[in-house]
Amino acid sequence: MALHIHEAWILLLVLPALVTPAAINHEDYPADEGDQTSSNDNLIFDDYRGKGCVDDSGFVYKLGERFFPGHSNCPCVCTEDGPVCDQPECPKIHPKCTKVEHNGCCPECKEVRNFCEYHGKNYKILEEFKPSPCEWCRCEPSNEVHCVVADCAVPECVNPVYEPEQCCPVCKNG
Repeated sequence: MALHIHEAWILLLVLPALVTPAAINHEDYPADEGDQTSSNDNLIFDDYRGKGCVDDSGFVYKLGERFFPGHSNCPCVCTEDGPVCDQPECPKIHPKCTKVEHNGCCPECKEVRNFCEYHGKNYKILEEFKPSPCEWCRCEPSNEVHCVVADCAVPECVNPVYEPEQCCPVCKNG
């Protein structure tokens, strides 16, 4: 039996209507009790409560087994009530810390910065310096550089002159 193109298009339009969710008998595909759900949109996972613990990646641990969930370096123990994790009160990281390591349960500061960087140069804490004739700067204990720019008075002459290594203009001709 040969179908014409016109008849084939009609058949393609009618076929999806014949195969509907109501046409599928759920008894033909039995599922375990743990796999059944009230909503077809939800995925079902086995319930491991009282049998083991599941980490973020889906790995299952036995009761009593130690593990490190997710990206944590703090250990957990799998119990019947779920994972019980060590959550120690970690010491605060020094605000000047420039290198922090996360090898243990708590982060550790491995390097404290005790200098300031300003325009590519390093200065000791409380060191004072002049980046230009008009600026006076100091490296503060917070590792920040604070600068003051000279406030020049308005010269009382017509043609003030700027001298090298001086910040404010001077009157040479009176």
